Amino acid sequence: MASDIKSDSPDRATLVLGTLILVAAVANLNLSVANVALPDIGRAFDASQTQLNLIAVGYSLGLAGTVLYLGALGDRYGRKMLLVTGMALSIPASIVAGFAGNFEVLFLARIVGGVSAGLAFPTTLAIITALWAGPARTKAIAMWSAIGGAISALGPIVSGALLEQFHWGSVFFVTLPLALVALICSLVLVPAHVNETTERVDHLGGIVSIVFIGALVLSINFAPVKGSGTLALVLGAIAVVAGIGFFLQQRRAVNPLFDLHVAARPTFWVAAVGGLVVFGSLMGAMFIGQQFLQNVLGYSTLAAGAAIIPAALAMVIVAPRSATMIERYGARVTLLSGYLFVVLGLFVALFLWNESTQYWQVALAYALVGIGVGLAGTPASRSLTGSVPVHRAGMASGTSDLQRDLGGAIMQSILGGILTAGYAKSLGTAISSSPNASEVTPETQAALTKSFSSAEVLAERYPQYADQIMTAAKNAFLDGDTNAYIAAIIIVCAGAAVVTFFYPHRERERVLLAQYAAESDLAAEKS
Repeated sequence: MASDIKSDSPDRATLVLGTLILVAAVANLNLSVANVALPDIGRAFDASQTQLNLIAVGYSLGLAGTVLYLGALGDRYGRKMLLVTGMALSIPASIVAGFAGNFEVLFLARIVGGVSAGLAFPTTLAIITALWAGPARTKAIAMWSAIGGAISALGPIVSGALLEQFHWGSVFFVTLPLALVALICSLVLVPAHVNETTERVDHLGGIVSIVFIGALVLSINFAPVKGSGTLALVLGAIAVVAGIGFFLQQRRAVNPLFDLHVAARPTFWVAAVGGLVVFGSLMGAMFIGQQFLQNVLGYSTLAAGAAIIPAALAMVIVAPRSATMIERYGARVTLLSGYLFVVLGLFVALFLWNESTQYWQVALAYALVGIGVGLAGTPASRSLTGSVPVHRAGMASGTSDLQRDLGGAIMQSILGGILTAGYAKSLGTAISSSPNASEVTPETQAALTKSFSSAEVLAERYPQYADQIMTAAKNAFLDGDTNAYIAAIIIVCAGAAVVTFFYPHRERERVLLAQYAAESDLAAEKS
């Protein structure tokens, strides 16, 4: 690492970057540790599929809802302060999640944990943007992206190992020692007040952005739930109103939270959309994949977590090389290369994942998605940071985190909703077409269609029907799973189309980024 970071780098560059990566690791691990525990949580709380979706998405919701606002607060009041506060808050949030006695407490703890990450995670990229410049910045972002993504993918492995021996709550304790070390290192090593702004913060815009993102994600989650149509519509309406309000506020604010002039730059908005789709695809694939491995293939928690290793290795190997691709071919080609591999991975999952799937087929899908994210992650983040003045680095880093976390929240919500609806519909059809349909009470049908975990509980209660119940549940899960992967492929292809038609080619990209950098330097001289 030290050999890569020579010029245009801060003092003690390796230690500073290592600290920032460690902070990002805490956020990334907390983001992914819950997925492998979802079947156990479902059985412990007799949770519905929608409740499991919310537990999985709660952390992303807290993070995505706050990153823009908190990124601006860091730009104004001190990024180091936010870094330290976020690490400190993550400790009690993880403890409460680990000891939660019901769904409501666990969901709330996940949201608070996401807010703690919203304080710390966007600040890591903002500090990299402020302290590094030129090719050294690209390489630092590549290391940050690669190691952070790999740690996120490795989270389920650690969780799976713990679940072999301990209660499901143990997965939320994984980051406690890391958070403590990151807290101390942040206090000692990270410099304070570098290229920060004195502009006032748009607090109203920040509050409206939280309402917008929160209502949007929750409306998607409740949309497929029977009897929750009115709630989903109300939340959707709130999201629309808040989204319009946020846009209007950013147009009139003297110091907007989200500079629409900067956001209109093609290297910014296309990269933001592109990253949102590709990072969301990773989170969605991990979310559904973990349940598939345990529910359908019968993998242990450790085996299911370890199945993700190919994705982690692929990201670690590929991401640093994406920096070289960017310099040689430009961000557009690198982004599209990443999309190609993500789509290939999703096609493998769609056509080869079933009840008789072998591990090499699982590994192939994860490896392809990992390669895709490794290729696309660096150009998406680098294009954002290169399009924004350094004193507004919080906006760039906040948007970069929105790529991951709003993308993850939306993709998990969409795919989880499609999975929920497909599972319930398929199982309901199987029950109604059964010769013994008249013997199935409405209460039993409600329990069967509630979630795969509820079907397992019912099978244990009625062992004489266990085989029939579990066969029907697995088939229903596969039906919902198939629909979800088809939707994911359509979304990724749409994202690739946006990049293809709207992101500048290499030479134009270089001209634009040089122009934006000159404008940033001029603004810094005047301030």
